[in-house]
Amino acid sequence: MADQTPQTSPAESPTEPPVLERSPYDIMGGEEGVRRFVDRFYAVMDELPEAKACRDIHPADMTNSAQKLFEFLSGWLGGPQLFIQRHGAPMLRARHLHAPIGEDEIEGWLTCFIHAWADTVKTRELDKIVLPQIGGLARSMHNKAGQEPHDHACGHECTE
Repeated sequence: MADQTPQTSPAESPTEPPVLERSPYDIMGGEEGVRRFVDRFYAVMDELPEAKACRDIHPADMTNSAQKLFEFLSGWLGGPQLFIQRHGAPMLRARHLHAPIGEDEIEGWLTCFIHAWADTVKTRELDKIVLPQIGGLARSMHNKAGQEPHDHACGHECTE
């Protein structure tokens, strides 16, 4: 197996994300790695009480949800653009307007993502690249009337 350690450029600051020689998709193990992550993500959603609000806005059978997340993440992480090929432009917020998404749902989703990520992704350098971006993506989904989203980039550990 090839070395999966991201390479950094000499001019890079230690606080900046590393420059990758390969995509996160490839570093995770390609299709198999992304599927492993997605399977774990939805298992965590069923297991964790703190994910209840998020789980409650999903269908009982999450097979279709899991397939679409796999397709989206494949392209988002630098692999094949499966979601775009099969469904068109992601337009994630528009595709989720049918579900009321507030702070509890967002925090539940992020908790599932963080747990599944820690359980399945072994290259910690990817944390600095993917986790801040996924936090912003999740927060952009806020659409619940009567709840204002946080007005700062707090990441998944915010307790405000």
